[in-house]
Amino acid sequence: RRNLEEKKSRGYGDPIKPLALVITPTRELCRQIHEESRKFSFRTGIKSCTAYGGQPRDAQLRQMSRGCEVLIATPGRLNDFLENRNVSLADIEYLAIDEADRMMDMGFLPQIDRIVEHSDMSRSRQTMVFSATFPKEIQSMAARYLNEYVFITVGRVGSTTDLITQKIVYVQDFNKMDALRDFVQNIDLGIVFCKTKVMVDRLESNLDREMRVSSIHGNKSQSQRDRALFNFKKGFSKLLIATDVAARGLDIPNVTHVINYDTPNNIDEYVHRIGRTGRAGKKGTAISFVNEENGPVVSDLIKLLKESKQDVPEELSKLESFGGGGYGVSKPRRGGSGGRFRTSNSYERNDGYNR
Repeated sequence: RRNLEEKKSRGYGDPIKPLALVITPTRELCRQIHEESRKFSFRTGIKSCTAYGGQPRDAQLRQMSRGCEVLIATPGRLNDFLENRNVSLADIEYLAIDEADRMMDMGFLPQIDRIVEHSDMSRSRQTMVFSATFPKEIQSMAARYLNEYVFITVGRVGSTTDLITQKIVYVQDFNKMDALRDFVQNIDLGIVFCKTKVMVDRLESNLDREMRVSSIHGNKSQSQRDRALFNFKKGFSKLLIATDVAARGLDIPNVTHVINYDTPNNIDEYVHRIGRTGRAGKKGTAISFVNEENGPVVSDLIKLLKESKQDVPEELSKLESFGGGGYGVSKPRRGGSGGRFRTSNSYERNDGYNR
C-alpha cells in the first residue's frame, strides 16, 4: 500500500517504476500473462502493463504512465526502455523469469543478465525462475540470481504428464502431408508444429482448402498473430500451425491434439511441444511423425516413452537398433494417390511407394 501511494506522486518525465516484473520470451506469452494478471488484480488498484516488440513503444509508454505496478515484458523491449531511462527497476519487489530454458535457447540470457545484474534492481527482491527443463545453464543462472533458493518440481523435471497419450508414427517426408490429412479429420482442436516458417505457410495453404486453419510464426505481423490466436481460442479454426518459437508457452484451453509434423531432434523440445495438450486435468493426444532424420532423438524418445508407460512402436525400435538410419532414405517421386496406415505406427501411400 505504501508503494502504491508513492506511485501517485511520480513527477512528469520521471521513469516508470513498477513493483513487479515478469520477463517472458515471446509476445504471445507476454500478452497471455497480462490477461491473467488483469484477472487477479481486478478491483485491487494494481495495474499491469506489457512491453514487447512489434508494437509502438510510445503507445506502451503512455499506457504505463497511467499506472504500472506489474510489468510483463520481453527482454529486448525492456532493455530498450531501461537504456533510454523510460523505466527504472529500483522499486522491484518481485521478479519472475518465465520459460527460462526457452529464453536460453533463443539467446536471451545476456539480455536477462543486463536486466537482473546491471540494473538498479533491489537485491532484497523475491525472485522466481520457471522452466520446464533444468539444464546446467539454467541451474547456473538460478545460482546467480537467487539467494538461498528453494527448488520446487511438479512431476519429474523433463518428463511428461500421464494425461497425454503419445503416438509415434513412422512416415517419410514425402508422405507427411497425406498422413496429416488423415489425422486431422477427427481432431477437435489441434496444434501442428513445423520446424520452418516456409513449411508453416505451405501447410496452411494446403489445409485451408479443406478446413479452417490459422498459423503463427516469426514473420507474421503482430496483428496477424493476434488474429490467428483469437480464431483458434474461439474455435473458429480447428488447427493452429506454428513454429516452436511462436507457440512456446501458450496456454490454450481444450487443445485435444498436438501433431509434430517435424519432430524435433531434442527431447526437451519434444516435451515442451506435447505439453500444449493434456492441461488442467484434461486428456490429450500427441502424434509425432518420425523417420531416419530423427535418429539423434530416437534413444531419448524411447526412454521417455518407457518412463511414461507408453507404447514403443516396432518402427522406432528399429531406428534405434540401426543408429537412426536402419531403413535407408529413398528419393521421393512426385505424385501419389493418398495413403494408408500399413500398421498403426507406419504410413504409406496407396501407390505402394513408402521407403
